[in-house]
Amino acid sequence: MFAHHGGVEYDSKHPLTVKGTVSEFMFANPHTSIVVDVKDDKGNVVHWTVQCAPPSGLRRGGWTKHSLNVGDQVEVTVNPARTGAHVGTLVKVVLADGQVLGHGQLGENEPN
Repeated sequence: MFAHHGGVEYDSKHPLTVKGTVSEFMFANPHTSIVVDVKDDKGNVVHWTVQCAPPSGLRRGGWTKHSLNVGDQVEVTVNPARTGAHVGTLVKVVLADGQVLGHGQLGENEPN
């Protein structure tokens, strides 16, 4: 379990914030994921995949399966992949109305 969830592939010391449009939101086990379409400096769309806690952990933080919808404008802060790939683990999401959704958490003794 620790090997799978160690997180060494992500850089938690240098979080990155991107702004874009939700193109996919999968509120499912084993991990919820969000795909955000972000325009780069040249105007090209880059798909950022954001791995989140399982739904049970996000629910404790106030999330529901309707927290994000395709087309929503969001600002997402992630711990980015050390490889430079456009993936990361969720730190927080800021919705267009300013509402902040955190990363959620696993409960003690809770399976993934």
